[in-house]
Amino acid sequence: MPRKYIPFTAVKKQKAIIVDSMHPNGLVLSHWRGARTPDDLRGDTSADIVFNALHQNVAGLEEEAVTANHFDIDGFVGVWALLNQEVALQNEQLLRQMALIGDFRELDLQVPEADKALKLVCWINAKEKELFYPPFGAEEQEENEVMASVPKFNYFLQEFAAVLNDTDAFKSVWEQEYKEVMAGYKLINQPEVSIQKYPEIGLVIINLPEPVHYYALFSKTRGFDMVLAIYNGQRYELEYKYTTWIDLASRSTLPRLPLKPLIKQLNNVEKSGYSWTGEHITDTGPILRLAGNTLNKRERYANPTERPIYASTITPDNLKSIITQYFQISYSDIQPKKYWNWEEIKAFSRE
Repeated sequence: MPRKYIPFTAVKKQKAIIVDSMHPNGLVLSHWRGARTPDDLRGDTSADIVFNALHQNVAGLEEEAVTANHFDIDGFVGVWALLNQEVALQNEQLLRQMALIGDFRELDLQVPEADKALKLVCWINAKEKELFYPPFGAEEQEENEVMASVPKFNYFLQEFAAVLNDTDAFKSVWEQEYKEVMAGYKLINQPEVSIQKYPEIGLVIINLPEPVHYYALFSKTRGFDMVLAIYNGQRYELEYKYTTWIDLASRSTLPRLPLKPLIKQLNNVEKSGYSWTGEHITDTGPILRLAGNTLNKRERYANPTERPIYASTITPDNLKSIITQYFQISYSDIQPKKYWNWEEIKAFSRE
């Protein structure tokens, strides 16, 4: 039976395969924390879970409707794979790489499929911004994401096969962002770029002259969940990766900890006139940064190259010391594990 995409609002009345989202009326194939995804289908991305389900031909795949409550690359790949099963399985590793790059931003060009996957991701990014609104920009639209994402799905589900089949024919669309990523990737792999890893707290510290595209920045962060970027001129950003918002299947993680105590410490020594800020732990990607103006979600989701990063009066060594000590002390009695629930994580904020 051929499957079809339906808007998420329709799942109230019609059972469906629910990708990268949650709803009780159907088979849930999602890596969201707390999703009812069957244990034997678990994967890091929702697209991984979809492919695992296709290989196992699990109960629930007989539903003809497929849906998701938002548009992003991971969710799109999962929906497209269900609607185009034969071609998707022929391109499985490529599509899995697309979801990984799109969701976790962890580009690894040593993986054979990664270069083409990056081009496809850049094509989607470019067309999404040109024809619709950028990721997490729905709050600036009259419609909410559930409704505003429907035209995106309709467009990309129709157009993607042609780009998959002949990616170079669409070079004029994906080339600009692709070149930006590759320039950043080249820079971050230079020997003079210092990278320090603290596996006991899941932190990577990357010293760069200037901000780079996320796909380049996070290329050095596989297996870690926090990234402290240190740029010339005492400019800094600390980010909790999306890997600690979802149920990661491939490895154990530490829970997110509240940033407020750390923000207080930093503001006590900051003399620039700016204040340190950071989002709540339930945000998809909280960023600890020196703020001039508060960034909305679209601006925070955008690349570090697209937002102002202000100079601090705190030296890099002092900043690293404050941040590493906070997490080393806070995590000292916490053991990593898989599948934290939000109540467990929020409990650390109340202690």
